[in-house]
Order: sequence, then C-alpha cells, then structure tokens
Amino acid sequence: MPTDADPAARDRQQLQRELLRRARAGTARRTTAVPADADAPADTTAGAAGADRNGHTPQAGEVPLSRAQRRMWLMERLGGAGDSYHVPFATRVRGPFDVAAFATALTSLVARHAILRTRYAEHGGEPYQEVLPTPHTVPVHVVDTDAADAAALLRRETARPFDLAAGDAVRALVLRHGPQDHTLLLTFHHIAMDGASLETVAAELAVLYTAAADGTSPQPLAAAPQYADHARREHDDLPGLETELKHWGDLLADAEPPRLPRPAPAEPHAAVRPAAAHSVPLAPTVPEALRALGAQRQATLFAVSLTAAFAALHRLTGDDDLVIGVAGTHRSGTAMRGLVGLCVNTLPVRVDVSGGPSFAQLLRRVNDALLEAQRHRHIPFDLVLERLGSGARGADGTALVRVTSDVLGEPTVLRLPGTSAEYVDVPSDGAKFTLSYGLGLGDADRPEALVQYDANTLDDTVAEAAARDFAALLHAVAADPELALGELPVPDPQDDTATPDGDPATDAREASAPEGDPHPAAQALRAHPKVADAVVVRPAQGPTVAYAVLHDSTGPSGHELLGLLRRSLAPEDVPAAVTLLDALPRTAAGPLDPARLPGPSAASAPTGPRAEAVTETFNAVLGVRPSPDDDFFALGGHSLKAVQLAERLRTDLGLPLTGLDVLQARTPRALTALLDERAARQSAAKAASRPAPRSRDIRPGTVLVTGATGGVGAYVVRELAAQGRPVLALARPESAHLIATEGVDVIEGDLSDLAGLRDAVAQADAVVHSACTFTRHDVDLAAMEAMVGAWRRGPFVFVSSVDAYGHPGTDRVAEEAPPHEPVSPYGRAKLDCEAMVLRAAGTEGRGGASAVRSPIVWGAHDRLREQLRWGAIGTLYQSARQGLPIELPRPGTGGHDWYGAAWVHAAALARAVTECLDRPVHGVANACSGHVSWRDLAQDLTELLGTRPAFHESGTVPRDLDHRWHYDSARLARPLRPRPGEDRRTVLAEMIGPMAAGNA
Repeated sequence: MPTDADPAARDRQQLQRELLRRARAGTARRTTAVPADADAPADTTAGAAGADRNGHTPQAGEVPLSRAQRRMWLMERLGGAGDSYHVPFATRVRGPFDVAAFATALTSLVARHAILRTRYAEHGGEPYQEVLPTPHTVPVHVVDTDAADAAALLRRETARPFDLAAGDAVRALVLRHGPQDHTLLLTFHHIAMDGASLETVAAELAVLYTAAADGTSPQPLAAAPQYADHARREHDDLPGLETELKHWGDLLADAEPPRLPRPAPAEPHAAVRPAAAHSVPLAPTVPEALRALGAQRQATLFAVSLTAAFAALHRLTGDDDLVIGVAGTHRSGTAMRGLVGLCVNTLPVRVDVSGGPSFAQLLRRVNDALLEAQRHRHIPFDLVLERLGSGARGADGTALVRVTSDVLGEPTVLRLPGTSAEYVDVPSDGAKFTLSYGLGLGDADRPEALVQYDANTLDDTVAEAAARDFAALLHAVAADPELALGELPVPDPQDDTATPDGDPATDAREASAPEGDPHPAAQALRAHPKVADAVVVRPAQGPTVAYAVLHDSTGPSGHELLGLLRRSLAPEDVPAAVTLLDALPRTAAGPLDPARLPGPSAASAPTGPRAEAVTETFNAVLGVRPSPDDDFFALGGHSLKAVQLAERLRTDLGLPLTGLDVLQARTPRALTALLDERAARQSAAKAASRPAPRSRDIRPGTVLVTGATGGVGAYVVRELAAQGRPVLALARPESAHLIATEGVDVIEGDLSDLAGLRDAVAQADAVVHSACTFTRHDVDLAAMEAMVGAWRRGPFVFVSSVDAYGHPGTDRVAEEAPPHEPVSPYGRAKLDCEAMVLRAAGTEGRGGASAVRSPIVWGAHDRLREQLRWGAIGTLYQSARQGLPIELPRPGTGGHDWYGAAWVHAAALARAVTECLDRPVHGVANACSGHVSWRDLAQDLTELLGTRPAFHESGTVPRDLDHRWHYDSARLARPLRPRPGEDRRTVLAEMIGPMAAGNA
C-alpha cells in the first residue's frame, strides 16, 4: 500500500506491525539438518563463517537468521501468537482463470526466491535457516464454494499453523465461485514476507502467470536478490553497531510506556478476544490539506499524521513524554530492489508534548524526532530492547512501544491478464500492539481515521472514543494548524464517549466505574459479574487487603480474583490478598465496620512443591536465588530466559505454562500463584471430565488408547472392544462424545496435558499411543517422555511412521533398517519417541514395547479422508478431482524402476497394533497392506471421482511424489492379512464417496 510518507513507505501496509513485546526462543530439541541441495544457487546455501555463542560451527547450508526473522522464530517458540504473524494475500479475480498456469507461476516464484523454500532449525537454542531444493510443483488446492461462504474458508485457511522446521512458508488456496469467478489466497508466514515483498510477489506472479497461460517464456525478470545474503550481511555487521546502539540507549533510557486506560476486568477464563478496529470517515479534502500543510513545513504527510497521533495520545493519556512506534525498513540501495523477505524494523519516536504547543510547533518536534529515528533505522529494534534491558518495559511490565502510527494506502492485489481484481480483507485474530492510529487512504474518495487495538487490553468504548478524537484532530488541523493543543476541538457531542475537557477516555471510565470504595482494586472487583460488593483496607501495620462478597457460592475463589487483579492493575494497586466473606460487616448506621473484618494474614513466602520449583528454576535460569517479590526483569531476565524458565517448569510440573506467562507474572510469588491456579483448574477439569464408567471402575487388563477419535485410534478402540478388552480412551473434550462403544471409558485430555497423560498411563495395564500433533514435535516428545515416565506395567505399543526411515539408499526397506538422511522433522520426532519407549521396555516392571511404523493409512473415517484430500498425496487427489493434467515420474527416472506409495488399511493396522499387546515385537515392525504405483493410484482416483485427466510421464520427479520404497512387513504379516472389503479400490471408494457427495 504505497504512501508518500517516507522512504520506507512500502513497508507501512497491512503488515507494518512488528513484534516488540514477545520474543526469544525455547530450549533446544534435536533437529536433523537437511543437506543443501546441489542445484541450489550458491548465494543461498553458502555457510556462515565462525561459530555461534554455543560453539556450534554452522554447516554448509546453514545461515544465521536476521534479527527480524529471529523475532518471528522466537515468537513461535514463546507461544500465544496464534495467527498474528500469518500474512494472508487474497484477491477476488473475475474473468478467465487458469489454475494450472497459476500453479506453474507460483512454483517459478518459489524457485526465484529461496526464502519461500527455507526451513528453520536450531542448535543449542540458536536458530538458523537453510534453503531447500525447489519443489517440482507448489500445491494449489481448489475448493468449490459460494461467495457467501468464502470468508469463513479464507479465515480457516489463514489460521492453519505453519511448520517452519519443514520449510512450510507459503500455501495456496483457490475458491471457485463460478467458471469465471475465483478468490485466490496465498498465505505466507511473516518470517518470509513483509509488505514490500507482497508488491514484488504480485508483480512477478502476474508476469509468470501470463507466460504460463500463454505457453511462452516469461519476459526477462531481473536476477532476484536472496534474503540469505541480507541475513549474512546483517549478522556480520552486528559487532560494529555499538555507537549506534548507545545512541538509542541514551535516547530511550528513561522513557515510559504510554499510560493507556486499563480495561474493565474480564471474568476468569473468558475467551481471548481478537484484534478490533474503529474507523471514522474524513472529509475528502482533508488528506490534501494535510499534505499541503506538510509541504509548507518541509514534512511529509506521514509526519503530519504522526503528529496528530501524538496529539491524540497526549489527550488520551495526559502524558507529555510519549513514545510511538513507526515502521522502518532495512531495504536500501538498488541491490535490495525486488528482495522478498522480512525487512521491516520498528522505529521508536520519542517526543515531548509539554508546554502547550500549537499543532504546527508540535509538527516541528515530531518531524525532527522522526528524521533522527530514520537516520538510525538500520539498527534492529530488538538489539535496542536488549540494550535497554528492564528499561524496555514500564513498572507493570508494559512494553515501551505499545502505540504505533501509520498512513495506509491502496492495498496490494494480484492483477492477472484479462481479469478484474478486487482486494479481499482476511482479518487476523491477534493484535500486535495495544493501539495503532492510522490515516486510511485506500479509497481516495473516502479517506478515514482508523484505530486498531487489542480488545483484550483496551475497552471498546475507549477505542471508539480515540478514533473519533483522532478524526476530529485531523479535521481541525487541516483547517487551522496554528491552534494550540488545548484549543483543538473534541469529537462531535453526539458521541457519548467524548468529554468536554478533551479526554475521550474519561466518560468511558466513569460510566463503568462502580460506586463505593474508590480504590482501583475495589472498583475492579465490583466490576466482576460474580462479585456483589468489595472493599480494600490498609491496616496500620501490614499490607493492603481486599474483601469481597460473591452473589452466590459458585463464583471465583479469592485466589482467582487476586490473579485477575494482578493481570489488570498496576502493581502498586494490587492487594496482598483477597478474602471472601458472606457479607461486609457494617455498623448500625450502615458504614463499613473495619473492626469486625477478619485480620489480614501476613504475606508469607509461598510454600509447597510448586513454590520450590519456581525458586529453583529462577535460580537455575537467572543465576540468582530470588525473594518471592523480586522482579524477573530486574534480575536480568528477558524473553529468551522467560521461555527457558517456562519450559523447565512445564516439564517438571506437568502444567501448561508459556514464556508469555512468565513475562506477565514477573515475580516468583505471582508465578507460583498462577501455577497453583492452573493445577487446581486441571484437577477440577479432570474430575469433571471423567464420567461414571459405563461398565465398572478400571478393570484388569484395561488398555489406554490415546488419540481415540483419530483415524487410527478409532479403529484400535473398535478392535479392542470387539475382542472384549476394557478400554480407557483418551480424547479431546470436543470429540469425547463420539466414543460410545460399550466397555469403553473416556478420559478427556490431549498431549499438552502431561499430568493427565501420566495419570491415564498409571491407571492402565497396557498402552497404545496413537495420538500425534504432526507439526508440534516438541509437544509429541514431551508427551512421550511423560507417558514413559508413568509406565510401570504391561506392554506399550507406539504407532510410529515409515517417515522414520528417512530416504533409504535401497528401494526395499527391511524392518528396523537404520534411518538414512534426510530425515524430516516429523520422522526425527518419531525416531526419538521410539527410542524413549524401547529403552524403557522391560525395566521397573514395564512390559515389552513395540514401535509399529505405518505408511499412509486409509479407512472410512473423516480424519483419514481429510488426509487424503490435503495430506501427503493431496496434490494428486486434488488434480484428479479437478480433472487437471497429472504429471508422473517415468519408471527408470533417477535409476529407480518404481515410484509410488505404501499404504495400510486402518482396520488391518488396528489388528496389528492389538497383536503387539499380546506378542510384543520388542523393537520396530512395519505395517503395510500393500504398495501402489502413482499411475495405478491416479487411475483409481480418477475413475472413482469420475474425471478424465491426462496423464503425463516425465523424467523429473515432483517433490511430493518422490517416494520409491517398498517396506517389508513380515513381523506382523498375520494380522495384516487382508479381510474382505480391505482391498485398495474398496477402501478408496469408501473414503471418496462421502466427499464426492459433499462436493469436496
């Protein structure tokens, strides 16, 4: 969205918000590096010289991350980001559209820009990036749907997680509304994409698509600069930035975050609210008047809009010393023209608004500060935060840059020949900043003032008032820039969120302020829907204490209310305790009788195993043994340490905890309270979710089955029930009701609930572990570690994958053959899980263990149907469904006579798994029903789908069809023997029939 704001204008688009508050990494998990491809461009695979701070010497294909990439990678590890850093690029295209040509163009684009085929791994907690070979074809999934249903499908696709360790950085979806009406969605991860990159992507895709559709060579495109070169240069330049870092450190040394109005406390466990926005129309003449104002005073339109944001923020907070973040860029010079990758940087602009200046005078201050920031824009902001240390946050932990400003121009769209293009907005669930002011110029005839905000940390009424105030300021200064800030008008009186004295938040605060004790904690407690009354008392000696009365006995505990206050109030306003009473004692005349209040207990140090674990972990991670109220940041903590601390506590205590939780709790006392709260909630949830058994209490011989509603687990449960074995089925709460088989008891939970897993294993006499996250390998490993630790009797069967073999050097693979590189992150996680359970087998009363490696699983189950549509062979299925030409590797290509897939019927796999309960293999066994060539499978799919695509054989092997191995399955041959109805065509028909009927 280009603007005339400054040299970095192209980066200030829908992706301009950069990570500030949450960054840094987690503990290391072993990840196998994929060797650099021989055909990859030399400038994208050359190793970085030297060793990192952990002594690891980068290998040939490893490149250090840029600081911006590092923030994204660490954000993934920190947790809580959701899809905030997914970059959707959607365009509605009307006119003739060629899906095959689009796939060809997208594949060519990925070949040009190595950052779009880069994976991210780590050594000792230090991340690196590595370029993967160009895929033969980038999958483009097509879904037929009405335009009315498009928004939900786009939102769902955008929200799907990325697996950065596998090089998953771009996805393509086409929604077909009619023969000449399509919505195209490309979803990128922000680690590989920013606003300026989208413009390059759109321009190059148009050129490449035109050539693919016409069957001609594309017009010459300039050689694409590669992001890895930029990352190397930045890495090499870091030692020479000390002087510039000192400049930023001095500039921001005593800065404080803006004191935005705090939201009303939410009910405990309330759902997280998404990002939100308010907009107010501006007169069409306002932008040009603001542009002229800037020209008269040697300032850009961006600087004028930023000045209005400072004025609005001053009126909202009453603060004179303010910091607002703006988007900068690391792009400079012709060498970086056309670079695709993450090059945005946050520039903090600090301005003194004191003295009652006129708007024109404030503009001079802002313009000078902005120019100074831009002169130092090449310094990565996370290095500035590291230099500031605990000074990068306010006393309550608030990030220094929580407010941003921008000018938003016309959004980027994909313009293809012979079609019309319409921008499609795909909103994100997360807000990267608390408050963002924007001047929207996307439609020249309808400019608007925008406020985007985090609905979890700013009330809607305050945000709406802020938007109206910003619009009023823009109108006023466009007419008379010499007005003093105190003379600038307030929003239209009909807006009940504005106030006569110009503070747009005061009415919102006063309207919601409950009557009674004016102490902030008392006000916050009374605002809670389950609290009838509350008071805060400061005794002559000792800490402040709050007393609360609930409407009924089903409300929150005092501990939960105290946790809520910690999250919503400044530290100085939080009482030492919240005590629940049946009623507040009062005198005969009615006022509170403090003498009859129960005496406050001294704020003693927390005790118990969780308190001890928190203290010891603080000591281990920070090197300091803390007091209960020591501040995490004051002890030298930062985001990386927060993630390390959280992962240690999560592993040791088996409780959910993220680095973000540590950053918000800050003290050992508060963190212990949070863990106590989660332990209590976890125990209550387990007690509530365990229904009365349909048969009897845990019976001898009970088999625990994880993933019991999944494609494999459901068949295993069915097989065990048919044999009359008692089953304890672990399933997610939302799907537990699907298990209704007699003799099956259900326990709700998932792989992230380590304590629940341990409890379930301890109850059972045998374990079948078939659950898997597929992309969260750290979760899979932690779950296996917890289960093996609790396993003390009977056999253990782990449903693994043939991906654990990697890429064997021979076409026939024996059972228990060693892995051969490259092994995917998914396959490596399976190997690590296998090693845990096989090492433990036969010790401390444990029985035998079996790792059953399965290939593609087929069966009449919705999860397995989804894998057929979108999984490993999803591209083949989608091409067959749409009748698109199917390209297959010619036999003999690469010296291999056969290409195809191994498969197993889910029912046969279930029989093999249950066989291992009685006859453990004490090692690895393969479970294959058969092998099918790609041509035969494509023929089956097209016949069952009723399409007639053309088949083409070539001397190249598409990446997703590069499979040539036959897996021996002798150890489990008896239970794998097919039964009637388990042949390939029958099971494929059972899977495809419901999908075809549903117009999949």
